[in-house]
Amino acid sequence: MSPLAGILVACFFVLFSYLMVNARSRRQVVGLTLTGALALALATPPKAEAQSSLFSVIQAVLGAINGPIETALNSINSVRTAISNLYQQVAWPVSLINQAKALVKQTVSQFRNPMQKIFNLSLKSATLPDTAALEKVMRNRQTDDFSVLSTAYGTAYGSVPPAQTVSPMDRAMVDMDDALALGNLKTLKETDAAVDLTLQAANDIEDGAGEAAPGSAPFLTASAVVASVQSQALTQKMLAAELRQEAARLAHDNALRKRGAAMAGDVNSQILNLLRRK
Repeated sequence: MSPLAGILVACFFVLFSYLMVNARSRRQVVGLTLTGALALALATPPKAEAQSSLFSVIQAVLGAINGPIETALNSINSVRTAISNLYQQVAWPVSLINQAKALVKQTVSQFRNPMQKIFNLSLKSATLPDTAALEKVMRNRQTDDFSVLSTAYGTAYGSVPPAQTVSPMDRAMVDMDDALALGNLKTLKETDAAVDLTLQAANDIEDGAGEAAPGSAPFLTASAVVASVQSQALTQKMLAAELRQEAARLAHDNALRKRGAAMAGDVNSQILNLLRRK
């Protein structure tokens, strides 16, 4: 401690003693005691041992980090590495996954283009203008041109005859046959459009299988099952249309038989009337 600091401390001690002797209440004694302790703490510099103790605490913390904590972190990393190796070498081997992806891509590139050419193969065969126009609208895979289909159908096959030209039964059969034929053609166009969407979904599933991450196979399988169900629904819809058409054909044949029976009855009646007149 310097001489000046010693003089100041001595003066402070004399003043503090004088005030304590002349203090008249307990509150003044407590206040002077706190003031003296605070002044002494501010005036006295910290010892070097405090800094050394701080360094000791820091070194202890670092020792804990580099010791037990580091050991625990190393153990955690070892476990994570073991789990990663288990996934990559046993559960989902990277080499086999890459081999499967390569096989999928090879299969897709080998069969997709030929199959696409088969699906897009032109089957148009009509040569006359009216029938060619009908065939074109029948095969365009569109569902927003049913009015064009009806017009082309009427142009190619004619409309329902007027009432004064044919019998009511013949007129009804013509109208019903046209209705069922147009209904099935519309169903066919809807099915063609849905088939295009199903094929696109199949292509997406194939592309996804070539780039799928390990563990995503159930999702691709679910997508494939959904596409299969949709395809089955389209097949059932076409079978229903075929059954309707067959039922209409049977009804048409029965109508012809009924008309033949009615005409035979009329002929018998006319023959009987002629015989009675004679």
